[in-house]
Amino acid sequence: MTLGHIAFLGSGETSLAGGRIFESLARGISDPLHVAIMETTAGFELNSAQVAGRVAEFLKTRLQNYKPIIDVIPARKLGTEFSPDNPEILKPLLHANMIFMGPGSPSYAVRQLKDTLAWDIIRARHRLGATLIFASAATISVGAWALPVYEIYKVGEDVHVKEGLNMFADYGMNLSFVPHWNNAEGGIDLDTSRCFFGKERFDQWRKLLPAESIIVGLDEHTGIIMDCKKGMCEVSGVSSVSVGKPDSMKMYPAGASFSSTELGQFVFPDPIEKNIRPDIWEMVINASKVEDEQPPAEALNLLEQRQAARARKDFAESDRLRDEIVVLGWTVQDSKDGQKLVKR
Repeated sequence: MTLGHIAFLGSGETSLAGGRIFESLARGISDPLHVAIMETTAGFELNSAQVAGRVAEFLKTRLQNYKPIIDVIPARKLGTEFSPDNPEILKPLLHANMIFMGPGSPSYAVRQLKDTLAWDIIRARHRLGATLIFASAATISVGAWALPVYEIYKVGEDVHVKEGLNMFADYGMNLSFVPHWNNAEGGIDLDTSRCFFGKERFDQWRKLLPAESIIVGLDEHTGIIMDCKKGMCEVSGVSSVSVGKPDSMKMYPAGASFSSTELGQFVFPDPIEKNIRPDIWEMVINASKVEDEQPPAEALNLLEQRQAARARKDFAESDRLRDEIVVLGWTVQDSKDGQKLVKR
């Protein structure tokens, strides 16, 4: 099994601190870098495309040295053409080696992704080496228990517990995440720490969880990177990460590293495809095989002709040859090192 890294950000995915985390992870990914940005978390918002698009533009600039191929996945709502069960809009996920989900509503994300094609593909890609990055609301949604922020802080419902996507159940862990851990927007009059819950309400919520639950609190502009293969966690950013166990709370400052056993005993799924529907696992595996295909001789010949056209500054011919290559199912990537063909 080749498990990818998993990163969680307390906030600030497009900040300097967030950019450093993205770049650190991109550095460890073999070319080409395929980034998929999920709209789902903000899918209930009328401008969800813009929310995800801002992240895409940020990464296009921040990761420009890695020549990323960036796709925004408009998997917004079940039962629509933009459903997380629509295989057509999910195709870029099959080849993504970096997958990101960010701001929005945790409860909405759980409702839209639970038991869907999209969520199974994301989990399968991770088991095949893809890096997963979750920020803000998405960090809450992938935990065992999802903090119902909007329902309690905005609507005024009583403190209660909601199930999350529970991604780490696959690995025998009971983990939940709380971003904006050190939020102070309320000033001296209102405690907005613990993701706007305040410590008093958070403590009430914590008591409703199973005793063995472990909570990871992520300060703003701070993240944690989990290296699943090495069994290590690294804190990156401007502040700290707090790990709450039934009988203790420990804080790890930026720059610190610690064993992933602090978050529970990590157990590899056996077999590797455990808890993922067989047809979806087969789909992801087959897509990976296609990704490993070598360009046909015809495409390579066109690539040589295009290089010659560019050398003589015949850019119209260069564009025509590029389009012919696209018809064959390949994309040309230009870099300072030359041309490269990438399977579409």
